[in-house]
Amino acid sequence: MGANTELPRDISIVWARPVPLHFHARYSAEARTYRYLILNRPSRSALAAKRAAWVYKPLDHEQMAEAAAHLCGHFDFSAFRSSECQSNSPIRRVEKLTVERLGDWVVIEATANAFLHHMMRNIAGLLIEVGRGEAHPAWALEVLEGRDRTRGAPTAPADGLYFWDVRYPDAFGLPRAREGCRSIIIPGSP
Repeated sequence: MGANTELPRDISIVWARPVPLHFHARYSAEARTYRYLILNRPSRSALAAKRAAWVYKPLDHEQMAEAAAHLCGHFDFSAFRSSECQSNSPIRRVEKLTVERLGDWVVIEATANAFLHHMMRNIAGLLIEVGRGEAHPAWALEVLEGRDRTRGAPTAPADGLYFWDVRYPDAFGLPRAREGCRSIIIPGSP
């Protein structure tokens, strides 16, 4: 409680725990999860402005999910990295990539061992193109195998991208993120 009184209102400490000296918040992580939120309806939302991407054309989330399935696995994600990416290797392991519709919301969630610079936004951009019917789901595999960023979709806007969770080895004894935040970020969701 005391530490939170010294922080801005948009930052809050939920828990604190001692860790060994060799722990590193970034390099000790086994996996990270991002969520990308899209408000998919004809009119934009004032309340969701800067908090979610807005796509007015109806999205086919099932086609998006089919495309997403092509990107799960251990691959070279060069086609999904930005030109500013400083990673030594474009090889990443995507454990999970799902697309779900919740009313007017489309939620893309990805879990991977690591992400390249703009990787999640570039994946979201490709899935949005598929959802609009401007590309077929197999295009995701074509782009992936082509390893050429210029042959992919435009990068999706930053609005809507959330770092959702991080998984550390059990040996550190750190708690996982709580799902309770979901209803705060997606109004009307369960």
